[in-house]
Amino acid sequence: MFDSLSDRLGAAFDRLRGRGALTEADVRGAMREVRIALLEADVALPVVRQFVDAATEKAVGADVLRSVTPGQMVVKIVHDALVEMLGADSSELDLAVTPPAVVMMVGLQGSGKTTTTAKIAKRLKERGAKKVLMASLDVNRPAAQEQLAVLGTQADVATLPIVAGQTPVQIAQRALQSAKLQGYDVVMLDTAGRLHVDQALMDEMKAVADIAQPHEILLVVDALTGQDAVNVATSFSEQVPLTGVVLTRMDGDARGGAALSMRAVTGKPIKFAGTGEKLDGLEGFHPERVAGRILGMGDVVSLVERAAETIKVEEAEKLAQRMAEGKFDMNDLRAQLQQMTRMGGLSGLAAMLPGVKQVKQAMANGAADDKVLVRMDAIIGSMTVKERARPELLQAKRKIRIAKGSGTNVQDVNKLLKMHQEMATMMKKMKKMGGLSKIAAMFGKGGGDLDSLMGGAGLPPGGLPGMPGLPGAGGGPQGLPPGFQNFLKKR
Repeated sequence: MFDSLSDRLGAAFDRLRGRGALTEADVRGAMREVRIALLEADVALPVVRQFVDAATEKAVGADVLRSVTPGQMVVKIVHDALVEMLGADSSELDLAVTPPAVVMMVGLQGSGKTTTTAKIAKRLKERGAKKVLMASLDVNRPAAQEQLAVLGTQADVATLPIVAGQTPVQIAQRALQSAKLQGYDVVMLDTAGRLHVDQALMDEMKAVADIAQPHEILLVVDALTGQDAVNVATSFSEQVPLTGVVLTRMDGDARGGAALSMRAVTGKPIKFAGTGEKLDGLEGFHPERVAGRILGMGDVVSLVERAAETIKVEEAEKLAQRMAEGKFDMNDLRAQLQQMTRMGGLSGLAAMLPGVKQVKQAMANGAADDKVLVRMDAIIGSMTVKERARPELLQAKRKIRIAKGSGTNVQDVNKLLKMHQEMATMMKKMKKMGGLSKIAAMFGKGGGDLDSLMGGAGLPPGGLPGMPGLPGAGGGPQGLPPGFQNFLKKR
C-alpha cells in the first residue's frame, strides 16, 4: 500500500539527504515535490494545501537549515505532519460498556462490509476474548444472510439464526434479546448495502440505530475508490453519528488518497484497514506506523507483533533448543520459510522492513515474488529425510534429481544450499558468542513481550523469533536472512 506515494516522496528526500547544507530554496523545492506526490495520490486538495503549508513553515525555520542533518530534519517534519493528518493516535473500538456492546456496520454495496464484519468479530474473539454474535440485517441482497452465516462458521463466531420475512428492525431487536439472554459481550449488526446514498435505505439504517443504540457505528469504504470514498463518508456522517471508518482493499491501494484524506475531511478516525480477502486480513490502523511505511522507515513494531501472533510455540521451542546446540538443517530452514509465508510472504515483510528498496525493486521487476518461497519449499520437499538432516550429502547427482523433482534447476538448488550454509554458519557463530541465550529465553515464553523482542534499541542479534536474521544484525544489508538476496537475483 502507498507504493507510488512512497516512491515519489523517497526520491524527493533522497536529494535532500545527499546534501550537507540546505537553502530555503532547496526545502521549498522538495515541498513542491511533496505537493505533487500527494495530489497524484488522490489526496483532497484542501488537505494537501493545509499539509504542505504547515510542513513548509516548520521546514524553512532556522533550526532545520542550520541543523547538522537538515535533510533528516525535513523528513521528520513531514513524518510528524503525516501522523497529524492521519489522526495522531490509533483509535480502538470502544466496548467498555455494559454488555452487550453493539457495533453497527454501514456502507455502500460491494465495499466488503459483510466480510469486514466477520473479520472484526474474529479479531474481537481471538484478541479481546469477547463472546461475539453476528446478525445480518440485509434482507435486500439475495443470500446476504447466508453469506454471513458461512463466514461465521469459518471464523468460529456465532450468527443469529435466519428467520424469513422479518424486517431489519425486527432482526436487530431479536439479536439484542438473544445476546442479553445468552451472555454475549458484543453484537455485530451487518446492515444492508447501498448502491448509492438512497434515502429510503438511509431511513431504514437510522431506524435500526434508534432501536439498537449502537456504541460504535463503523463505515466500511473501499480504499480503491479514492476521493469517492471520502465523499461517501461525508454523506453517511450527515445521516448517522459515525464513530469510525474501516478502509478495505488497502493492500491494493498504491496511491492511498482515501486514507490520507479521510480523517482530515470527515473528522472520523480510521480504525481498521483491510489487507486481504482472508478473515485474518485486517490490521488496526496506527497513524505513526503508516507514516513510517510511507516514508520508507518501515514498521518493525507491526512486524514483531505479526511474528508473535503467527509463531507456533512448539516449533519455536524446538528451534530454540537446536539453535542453542548450534544446529540448523534443512528442516529448520523449511520452518523458517513457512513462518515467512504465515507472516505475509516477501511482499508483506518488505513493506514493513526499513530500507529494503533493493528487495522491493527486485519484486517489482519480476525477479522475485512470493512464489520464490513456494519454489524453495518445493526444493526442500524433493529431498529425502536423510538429505534434509544432512545437506552435506547433496552431491551433483542428488542435486539433479532434486531439481527435476521440484520443477527447478540445479542453480536454484545450489543457491538454496548456499543460503542454508550461511544461516547455519551464523547459528554457530552466535552460539560461540553466547548470543542465543536471550532468544532461547524468549522462545520459551512463546515469543516474549514486545519490549524484550525489540531488545531496547534494536532487535536481538537473531532477528525475529522463529526467523533468525530477518531484521536483526545477522540479516544482511537488506534485512533478509544471509544468502537470501542471492536467491532473489534474476535466474
